[in-house]
Amino acid sequence: MPTFAYKGRNRLNEIVSGEKEAASQDELRALLRREQIVMTQASEKGREISIPKLGRGKKVKANELAVFTRQFSVMIDAGLPLVSCLDILAQQQQNAFFKDVLNQVRQNVEEGGTLASSLAKHPKVFDNLYTHMVEAGETGGVLDLILQRLATLIEKVVKLKRNIVSASIYPAAVVCVAIAAVATIMVVVIPQFETIFIGLLGPGEALPLPTRIVMGISNFLAGWGGIASLAIIIGSVFGVRTYYKTPKGRWQIDALMLKLPIFGSILRKIAVARFSRILSTLLSSGVPILQSLEITAKTAGNVIIEDAILKVRAGVERGESFVEPLKATDVFPHMVGQMVGVGEQTGALDAMLGKIADFYEEEVDSAIADLLAMIEPVLIAFLGVTIGGIVISMYLPLFTLIGKLASGAK
Repeated sequence: MPTFAYKGRNRLNEIVSGEKEAASQDELRALLRREQIVMTQASEKGREISIPKLGRGKKVKANELAVFTRQFSVMIDAGLPLVSCLDILAQQQQNAFFKDVLNQVRQNVEEGGTLASSLAKHPKVFDNLYTHMVEAGETGGVLDLILQRLATLIEKVVKLKRNIVSASIYPAAVVCVAIAAVATIMVVVIPQFETIFIGLLGPGEALPLPTRIVMGISNFLAGWGGIASLAIIIGSVFGVRTYYKTPKGRWQIDALMLKLPIFGSILRKIAVARFSRILSTLLSSGVPILQSLEITAKTAGNVIIEDAILKVRAGVERGESFVEPLKATDVFPHMVGQMVGVGEQTGALDAMLGKIADFYEEEVDSAIADLLAMIEPVLIAFLGVTIGGIVISMYLPLFTLIGKLASGAK
């Protein structure tokens, strides 16, 4: 759709100018008329050759969406018109893709569409959770309150992800350093020792077994073995990712992840926290429970959890209480079922789910901190034993040689 640069006069007879997308000048004139602007001049902007910038893909980060939602709620609460809010927020976006999306949303709203339907046309930015909550806010006349809840939800999800990433940075860095150090020693340093040892060996003499093992591994990695090992690792990662995209592969891998020692428990707590937080936000925003469960299932992030939530939805649809199908899934902890049952009986299910989310978010933070405290000494010990073992195996022949020289001197 072409972009027009226009000039006109507003209802105060002031000269205004700007840019707006429209199919034609007649459509542009009609759009400006809705904003109480009389167009006096318009010209289509020429298409400029754009050079793609690295790192500027068509993606909106979660924190960008959270900031937008929070600012949007404040503007709506202040009484600004919906179109004006979208226009102001679009102009201040640094992300060009997000700016373009918001301009399209604003145009759809100007043409008479609801905010929810306009957002739903951009599912890569505004998912079902977002659009259904906005729809509930529009229907109930509490859009500002719903946007505040949405912003809080997104911020909590971002915080949870940030905590997980922050906790994994240190172990990942130590592992990478360990791999780089061992690879450098094996490929660069060990061959130099091998040349020295061969020159020092007498007839019929053999190097100690640990030294021969280390040199064998070094020769393997320095030759085609290193390339083959790297290719196998890359191929395995690619193969697992490809298999995960299949229904059977995703089911098996997600089930395996939940059964892993230590990590499986953390992943289960993350899933429970996410489930409780999203469902609480949807229910408190007036979204029907069946629709809320369906949306929550799609945002679970694990097919086993998703299937369990859909079974709960099916039970509720059959007329059962919420808690019975929840307990029958064997996915959610017993405490969750107990608290949900209390919330259902007292008519405060959304508030109880919020408390469950608070509890499990704290549990996740604590579990990650404990895991990091446990992994740190294990990784350091592993790195020390590995490099120390290599160094000792290289010095064994020197100890033997020194012993022989000392015996000969006597």
